[in-house]
Formats: sequence, C-alpha cells, structure tokens
Amino acid sequence: MTAVDPALRATRTTCPYCGVGCGVLATADGRGGAAVSGDPEHPANFGKLCSKGSALGETLGLEERLLYPMIRVSKGSMERVAWTDALDHVAHRFAHIIKRDGPGAVAFYLSGQLLTEDYYVANKLMKGFIGSANVDTNSRLCMASSVAGHRRAFGADTVPGCYEDLDEADLLVLVGSNAAWCHPVLFQRMLVNKQRRGARIVVIDPRRTDTAGDADLFLGLKPGTDTALFSGLLVHLADSGALDHNYIESHTSGFEEALALARARGMAGSAAATALATGLSEADVAAFFQMFGDTPRVVTLYSQGVNQSAQGTDKVNAIVNCHLATGRIGKPGASPFSLTGQPNAMGGREVGGLANQLAAHMGFTPPDIDRVRRFWKAPRIATHEGLKAVQMFEAIARGEIKALWVMGTNPAVSLPDADAARAALKKLELFVISENVGSNDTVNAGAHVLLPAQAWGEKSGTVTNSERRISRQRAFLTPPGETKPDWWIVSEVAKRLGFGAAFAFNSPAEVFREHAALSAFENSGGRDFDIGALKSLSDEAFDAMAPVLWPHRLGDTEPQQRFFADGSFFSNDQKARFIAPEIPALRTETTAGRPLRLNTGRIRDQWHTMTRTGISPRLGQHLPEPFVEIHPDDASRSGVVDGGFARVVTDYGQCLLRVVVSERQQRGMLFAPIHWSEATASAARVGALVAPFTDPFSGQPENKATPASIVPYEYVFRGFALSRVQLPLPDHAWWARVTVTGGYGYLLADNADLRGWQAWLRSVAGSDLAEYRDFGGGVYRAASFAAGQIETCLFMGPARDAGDWNVVKSLFGAGTLSDDQRRTLLSGKSMDGLASAGPIVCACFGVGRTTICDAIAAGAASAAEIGARLKAGTNCGSCIPELKRLIAQVDVAGASANPEQRRLAVAAN
Repeated sequence: MTAVDPALRATRTTCPYCGVGCGVLATADGRGGAAVSGDPEHPANFGKLCSKGSALGETLGLEERLLYPMIRVSKGSMERVAWTDALDHVAHRFAHIIKRDGPGAVAFYLSGQLLTEDYYVANKLMKGFIGSANVDTNSRLCMASSVAGHRRAFGADTVPGCYEDLDEADLLVLVGSNAAWCHPVLFQRMLVNKQRRGARIVVIDPRRTDTAGDADLFLGLKPGTDTALFSGLLVHLADSGALDHNYIESHTSGFEEALALARARGMAGSAAATALATGLSEADVAAFFQMFGDTPRVVTLYSQGVNQSAQGTDKVNAIVNCHLATGRIGKPGASPFSLTGQPNAMGGREVGGLANQLAAHMGFTPPDIDRVRRFWKAPRIATHEGLKAVQMFEAIARGEIKALWVMGTNPAVSLPDADAARAALKKLELFVISENVGSNDTVNAGAHVLLPAQAWGEKSGTVTNSERRISRQRAFLTPPGETKPDWWIVSEVAKRLGFGAAFAFNSPAEVFREHAALSAFENSGGRDFDIGALKSLSDEAFDAMAPVLWPHRLGDTEPQQRFFADGSFFSNDQKARFIAPEIPALRTETTAGRPLRLNTGRIRDQWHTMTRTGISPRLGQHLPEPFVEIHPDDASRSGVVDGGFARVVTDYGQCLLRVVVSERQQRGMLFAPIHWSEATASAARVGALVAPFTDPFSGQPENKATPASIVPYEYVFRGFALSRVQLPLPDHAWWARVTVTGGYGYLLADNADLRGWQAWLRSVAGSDLAEYRDFGGGVYRAASFAAGQIETCLFMGPARDAGDWNVVKSLFGAGTLSDDQRRTLLSGKSMDGLASAGPIVCACFGVGRTTICDAIAAGAASAAEIGARLKAGTNCGSCIPELKRLIAQVDVAGASANPEQRRLAVAAN
C-alpha cells in the first residue's frame, strides 16, 4: 500500500480498472507520480482498494507514453507532427472516404476505459452527424449479453439493484464470476455479510476458482449449461409453491409459456433431469434449488462466465426469470445483478456506446431516432443499427469498412480470432488510434495516425459503476507532452468535418450537461436513464460533484436507489417479460483432434492487456508467466507435467504456455489468462486461440469453450534475465517480460546452444562483465555492473537449476551491491541477510510465499493470524484463499513435524 502524507492535498477520483468504481485519494508528489489510497467516504468501497488499485501510483511513469501526434509518412516510419496537421489529415481522409463510399465505410471502436464525456462526443459524431451506427466498444466483449437480457426482460438496459443489497442478502449466488479475484472489494463485502449475518454463498462455475473457497455450495457444472440449471430452478419454484403469483400476474407476461417450455425441453422437469443436463449431482442440484426457494432475500451475481457465451443472453434471462417468478427484484437484498468488467462500461451504455443503441438508453425505433435527431439537430442521424465488434472487424477484412478510429483499447489482442483481427487492420485505408501508450499490438498492426490521449490522473470527467453510480474522475497530474482529452480530439475532428456548432465544447462539464439534458429530454419517466437533475450543474458544482446514483430526475430530492420493486417496467405495457431460453448447446464440438475446451479469463493482479498494470513491479510478481491450467487426469493423458511447457492449439491459433496442473480445473477443460500480448511474451496471445462465434442477440463472443488440444513442449534450458532497459531477445527463445524494481525481468526457456546466449549477452551488456561458464553442464550465468549495481544479468541452466529468480531479483532491485554480494551473485542462491521471500502472494503489501510459510510454521493457524503478523490479506483480501490453502497444506504435511520441516513441506507445494 502507498501511504498518503496527510499534510499534502489529496484529489478525490475514481479507480480506472473494473466496474466496482472504487473511490481513490490521489496525492501528486510533484514529480509526475502520486501516492494512492482508498477513499473512505466513497460508497462503492469505503476506503478499500484491490491490489491493482493499490498499485496505481506505480503506473504513472512516462516511459511507455505516447506524447505527440504521429503520422506514418511515405517511407513507412511514424513521424511527429503538429496537432493541427494530424487533425486536418484525419478529417480530410474521413471526409474523402465517406464521400466516395458512404458513411457505412467508416467506424469507431471505443473502450470502457473512456470517460462518459469522451464516449458521448464520439457517439454523437458518428451516429448523429456522420450518419453511421458503426460505433462499438470493447464492452461488447464484457457485458453485451447483460444489456440484451435486460432489454428483453425489462424493456430497458436497467440494473435493478445496488451494492447495499450485498449487505442485506441472505443468499448470494455467484454465477460465472471469480469475484474473489476480479471484483475483490465487492467480494470482501459479501464475506462480511456472511460473517456478520450468516449469509450463505453459492458459487456456480466450471472452474473451482478462489471464489469457491468461501462457498457453502459449489456447483461445478458443465460449460454452457447455466441456462439448464436456472430453467430447472424455475420449474422447481413452480412445483414447490415458491412463486409470487400476485407479482407474476400483475407485473409480468409470458410466464406460463416460459415454464411450459422449460418443462418440455427435457432439461428441467426435475432435479434429476437438471443434474443430467448440467453434469452436477442430483443432491447438489436439489440443495441449491431448496436454498434459493427458501430464501426471500437472494442476490444472483453474474459476470463473464455468463456473458461471454454464444448463449449469454439466454443465460441472463434464465437467471432473471427466477427472480421475476418470486418477485425478488429491486428489493433490499433481492435482485439479479450484473458485475461489470470495465470502469465505464455502464457509462458507455448510457451514451449509446454499443452499435445497437442510441444515446441515453434509447434505441433505433422511429420515435427515439426522431427524438435524438431533434435534440442534436442532426439531420444525418443513423437510422439503423451498426456492426457489432466481431462483425465490424469481419467487415474490415472484407474491405467494406475502409477507415477505423480505435480509442483506448487493444483489439489485436483482446478480440477473438485475434490473428484475423490484426490482419484485417492492415487492410485499412485509414487507421487512426487515440492512445496513451506509444506501442502495443494494435499500434504495431500498422496505424497511420497516432493521437496522444490523456491518461488516468490527467483527464477529467465521469464514469458509472455497476450499481449505476456516477463518480468523478479528476485530474491531479499535469498532462505531459501534447496529450489531449479524447472528447477534445473528437470535437476538433468534428469541427473540421463541418459540424462545429454541434461540437463547440470547451470542457467536460459542458459535455456532461448536454448528456444529462438529453437523458431528460421528453422523458416523463418512460425511460430508465434520466439524470435531468444534473443538467444545469455549474462548472464548480461539476468539479465538486459527489458520487450519485441514477436515475436522478429533475425535481427529485434524492436519486432512486432501486428499480422494479413497484412492478413497473419499461416495456410498452409496463410489464416484465419472461423469456423462454433455447436448449443450451455450445456452438462448437470437441473432436479427437481437439478433445478439450479452452476457457479464458483474468488473473488476480493484471488488467486486460497489461498496458497499465504491466508497469507495476508488484503486480507482476504473483503470476509472472503466461500459463495454461489443466486437470491432472487430462495432463496425464496429454503427457504434460506441472511446471513444464505445452503447446495449446485451436483451429484459430496456438500458444506456448507454462503448465499448471490443478484439481481445481474441471476435466476436459483448459484455462488460460488473456493478459499477455506480443509486447509482453513470445507466444501467449490467447485471444488468437478463441473462436469468433457470437451470441445471436448480444453479439458477444464465446470466450469460454473453444475446442483445443494440448501437447507437451520440451525446453532443455530455463532461466531469466534482468536489465535496466527492455531487451531485444533472440528469436528462438521463449520469454515473458515482467516489470521488476529497477527495470525489467525476463523469464526464459530455450533449446539453443548456451554459447549463443553468451554472445547475445555480450552484445547487450556493459564492459564490466562477470561470467560463470559450464557449457558441458549446461550452465551459463553472467552479470554486468555499472556504478556498483547490476546493469544486466542472465542465468541459464538445465530445468530448474538456473538460479533463484527471487534472490537475484532482490539483489537487482537493492541498488549498490556489497563486495560479498557481488562475489556470490553468480551462485544464484540465497545468502545471509537476503533470504528469498519467495513468489509474491500478497501484492498489496509485497509479502512472499516463503515469508508466509515461515509464519505458518511458527504457529499462524489462520488467515487472520497471518494478517496480524505480516499484513498479508488485510487490504483487498484477494490473497486470502491462497493463504488458506497454504495453511491447509501444513495439515497435509503433518502437524507433528518440526517448524523447519513444516515450512519446507509447505514451500514445496
């Protein structure tokens, strides 16, 4: 954690990571950095931060930043130009392509990292004035199925509940959500409810994630069968007398049809039928059904395991059906709840950031089109939906879209079938990127224009979190170089396209006021999104605006906390709709050649493609290498071993990953994280493996079930390198880069002759070089020094005999070495005074596994006791499940062993 000096002035702002929307206190240090802590007054987190939020102060350096506009010139290189030249060029090329090929030939691809004001201006330009709805966002990959499910059921994309429901529920059902890692601040809130009020937790997921460690019931269902489970629950609720018949009759439609189809489709007639459809035991299914039926206050929380599916919308509606059938919606402690992945996916939804939406939660209906047209004074307004993300890139590949503007995202890594997406980008006539980093996979795919955007800490505006709470992001750093806010960049291009009167914004406050005014325009309560009470905020009031829930209608003294408790919905008849989902069926089949299914997702301390979190030394220490997780039975059949390497292959691509063998992984399934890119690893772009199949209603791709094969890949040599600067590595090496204190670390594997590595090191190292060579034994270790510090070092050896990565990394970060340390460095072993703390377990406080094992061996018998001794687990709590596993391993190792035996036994696991 970063301490904040109370004598310095802190700025209240909002975290730029997930949809929890935590409040942050940031105190600039006057040198381009800042101390960061949680805001104890923000209602989303009350001062708590996860490991990523706690490390924000480490991500503010300018080493990776794009600081000036750049244009690709005729000789192929990118050259710095003036802002006026860059903007003129973008506007001229867009205008030329639109005139020649029509507005459908251009597109914007936006990001949940944008502020609402940036989103609003971009959507207004494309949909209102260029006249195309080809505006989509990486939020399509995150929560589009929730949007579609809400609209089908409620008539609008409305989140019914709020975070206080997590405190008041008696049953918390987490579906396809590893909240312990991905939304840890909210998960710790759930655990407080469990501890104080006795709330029970059910976790439904093909993977036994760390979230399942605190569950009263874990349901490890077959992938893609969530719909069958909740259809079965609906039938059980009907058969056991748990329905709210008055609510159903008065406030809903379609119940009888949905119930009849659930029975008729053979997956939900009984607990036994549901068990057969989901691969669960009948006893577990019956236990879940009874828990849900008997508990009036139940919140069902779902995330990417539900959304990222070709049946995602049906999954959402199957969950919502059960809440509608019991009237458990919009009431304290009772609602379905979508856990949003990105910091401003909700804000993007509010302004129409998806290709099938108009602004202010309006759609492409004639009345809504006319209403937005009149408000914007936009005669060219788009009149039909645009292309969703995957289809947009397919249209680029076909040559139908000729100009693309990407803002704040990295689709060459994050889209499914990412190699095809990257290849499509190379076909564009005009490829514009607004970014704050100078290089990533998408930039390197052939951008023609780079526009330097302001980053978190430099820009100002609003974001909306998962519970519909609008919070301010405030600037506390001076913008570096010539960086500009995205709303300004888009407005300047709009002016050059001839739309200056509609884009004469001078501040984010002006944009926000227009956004708020549109939400209230001709809205007498018939549309859910309404922040009309904020449409006249002064600049000073906008600067001081406290976090606020919507809707906040003009004339209301207080915002509305929950929706639908009164049974009034946003359909034409004001009733909710029961939706009968189809029989769940994955879009792909496994085969003899592809016998496994690949599930992709996040890890605890990284975010998206690591352009921010990858800068932090502490965040790279827990899981520093790209990996694939596999069940022991599948590992045995495939010939892969824990700690070895494997090639994972699908019909779309392949990766080389470290192997983690774990019984927490379901048989027949693989799991690989999404974060590594071509910039951070040699062969770990997992997006390139994912099938591009999408949900027919939401357009969200199925990232969780691509057929795959896995085969062992042998490396003779393993090792690592450390350097003060980034290194150009040999093409034949497997590598993964991680930021470490003082520079960069590279975890390596290779089959090439070690003499080649010696030659490589000598080409990148300084003249003060110490070497240990045992080429016959397969060992080479060397380090160069400058001013008494390690400048560059390389340790290579057979299997795990290259040296202790954690020890050498500590020496590298320690600064000037003593004579003894320098003499013993090339042993690669721990020495007195600098024992290895082991791999980092608690990223918030930098506590290593060996240190924790020592505490356990010394008598710490619970996570709370470890926290009291070492602080580990006392901030965001996301490492607590791992602490519990380490404690449990002591029992396996034998409680009668002496402390040193216990420590070694635990460390070995």
